[in-house]
Amino acid sequence: MSFAFPTETINEGKASVLVPRLRSFAKQAWEYAPSKAPVFYNPAMELNRDFAVLVLQAYQRLVKRELAVCEPLTGCGIRGIRLAKEVEGVRKVIVNDINSEAAKLSQFNVQHNGLLGRIQVTNEDANLVLSRYAAPHRRFDYVDVDPFGSPVPYVDSALRAIRNKALLALTATDMAPLCGVHPKACIRKYGGKPLRTEYCHELALRLLIGCLASMAAKHDIGVNPLFSYSEYNYVRTYAMIDYGAKQADKSLQNMGYLLHCFSCLHRESVKDLPSNLKSLCPECGSRLQIAGPLWLGSLWEEKFCVKVRDEARQRSLRNEARINDMVLRMIGEVNAPITYYAIDKLCDKFNLRVPSMSKVIRDLAASGFQAVPTHFSRKAVRTNAPAAVLRETVAKLTKVSES
Repeated sequence: MSFAFPTETINEGKASVLVPRLRSFAKQAWEYAPSKAPVFYNPAMELNRDFAVLVLQAYQRLVKRELAVCEPLTGCGIRGIRLAKEVEGVRKVIVNDINSEAAKLSQFNVQHNGLLGRIQVTNEDANLVLSRYAAPHRRFDYVDVDPFGSPVPYVDSALRAIRNKALLALTATDMAPLCGVHPKACIRKYGGKPLRTEYCHELALRLLIGCLASMAAKHDIGVNPLFSYSEYNYVRTYAMIDYGAKQADKSLQNMGYLLHCFSCLHRESVKDLPSNLKSLCPECGSRLQIAGPLWLGSLWEEKFCVKVRDEARQRSLRNEARINDMVLRMIGEVNAPITYYAIDKLCDKFNLRVPSMSKVIRDLAASGFQAVPTHFSRKAVRTNAPAAVLRETVAKLTKVSES
């Protein structure tokens, strides 16, 4: 089979696939080659696909049944092929792309990997494909929505195409709106107000899950995030679907707001907005800024994260070290306070030298506070210590290092 654009063969996991030769499509150094190519393929998302394999295998071992999988935005087909080849218990996979060249390339890759009997390639609108499987007994066990941009246009159809106790994966790469650079766009798409804080990537993840919970509730569906993370230029969550009005109501109880002070870095979460929208910071008296509504519940389920870690240890992946480090940090922050403090940003704001993270965590713990590292940033800490105490701790460590 021939293609009207330059291609090359790459190996990832157990898959060998033909992809666009990206260096042929970026004429300038600043151009984003994957979006210039006639078929979308992003090598930087290999870690994302690694986690998809590990999480789906952990889920399959949890539910102990054969799985029907759908990837409605497949590009060159690499994710669906890896899921079929690397996850035990995957019975069938539907991969789809509205781009006819992508569907053609995916079909070639499916055949090349010997998966014609297990993977079906379609060339339709993503929402149309999902709608074809909305009837009972046709729904999927796993739907993976990984677009270039926001997943919101596909969430409604994905929810209707997924069975009870199934797993829904969502990726959002439109970080500028989610991180507060374009707040109006975030409010339009996700129904919540962002803030440009040092922990904006966590806010982005909570806005994404909050949007999912709100949309799911309209279908009398609850959501339970099992595994969520931020990496590279995107946020991603894997949520278990739970049918029923009571489950939907329970999910919505995790919705709320974050109040943030840009003067002293104090922050707090609230379920309901204060009656006085000009609420003042309890630490310094400055006006508090509001983010939300968003998800205030847990981003992870500890036992499930341990299962993902165990799956990773049984495989040999290029990103093995990075995966193990991220999952261990997630396990450590499951029960930690909401949001994190970026120590380097705090030091910049208050003109302090940056101490070692291990010393900051050690001193906070010695003072009786909870303090753990976070996967969101190697220069950040989750702690229940007030912002003023954290600032004093950092200042003390700075003075000790200077003496």
